[in-house]
Amino acid sequence: MVSRQARAAFGTVMMGVALVVSGCAGEAAGGGAEQDRPVVLTTFTVLADIASQVAGEHLKVESITKPGAEIHGYEPTPGDIAKASEVDLVLDNGLNLEAWFAQFVAEVDAPHVVVSEGVEVIDIAEDAYAGTPNPHAWMSPVNVQIYVDNMVASFSELDPEHAADYEANGRAYQEELQQVQDELVEQLSVVPEAQRVLVTCEGAFSYLARDAGLEEHYLWAVNAEQQATPQQITAVIEVVRDREVPAVFCESTVSDAPMQQVVAATDAEFGGALYVDSLSAQDGPVPSYLELIRYDADTITAALTGASS
Repeated sequence: MVSRQARAAFGTVMMGVALVVSGCAGEAAGGGAEQDRPVVLTTFTVLADIASQVAGEHLKVESITKPGAEIHGYEPTPGDIAKASEVDLVLDNGLNLEAWFAQFVAEVDAPHVVVSEGVEVIDIAEDAYAGTPNPHAWMSPVNVQIYVDNMVASFSELDPEHAADYEANGRAYQEELQQVQDELVEQLSVVPEAQRVLVTCEGAFSYLARDAGLEEHYLWAVNAEQQATPQQITAVIEVVRDREVPAVFCESTVSDAPMQQVVAATDAEFGGALYVDSLSAQDGPVPSYLELIRYDADTITAALTGASS
């Protein structure tokens, strides 16, 4: 039989445990401001960074894909579907970029917004994709200002209480975007007229080339092809030889082996990897969208002017 004293002592211990548990629960609830924020899920890291600038502290922004991932042919995992089922909003680029996205959205209930809506698109001119929109509209900071407008509107609808903050964040970020756009144009303006030819693996630079007055050539139109055909490689070799292009490039998310064949067959140098579909890790060269544009502009300018030699 348990004595009265023992029962009292046991009750005291249990009260202490209850207080500790209650305190932990309170801490969890206090840290719950983080958990209570609406969650916005983007399809790739570039969009996540842009969205974060607009969202500020009021929304939690995540990316389906991780840094370094190739976005065109991505295959969502069961974990992606599970994550998306718990979010409040999904943002995608649209323009046929995310070939997998329609099926992905069919599996989740969260509403989604196409952030490229309203952008003046450039059509792909070659290959099987000719006549379809070039999806890489974010490679123009001018276009990304339209992305921001769409994000401000969707975030304000999702969370009306903080609509004024989203509007202010958007305006501030648009000013930064315009500054980077001006830097891009000014920096690439030093490339001599005869060398203003941008040759890459994927046709991902149509918008940047338009903004900077560069002539674009590429091995394949969209990364879904992955491997260049002998005909595509031969065609680019002819362009590089005829135009005496000093340097060629490839994107960070694909193999540069086909472009190295162009280098081997011409006098061009390999100018380096350019970032398009993905940011780097935080300690890498392009942890943000603004740094991505600056990095690409630096790399292109240095290679086409011979400054990187």
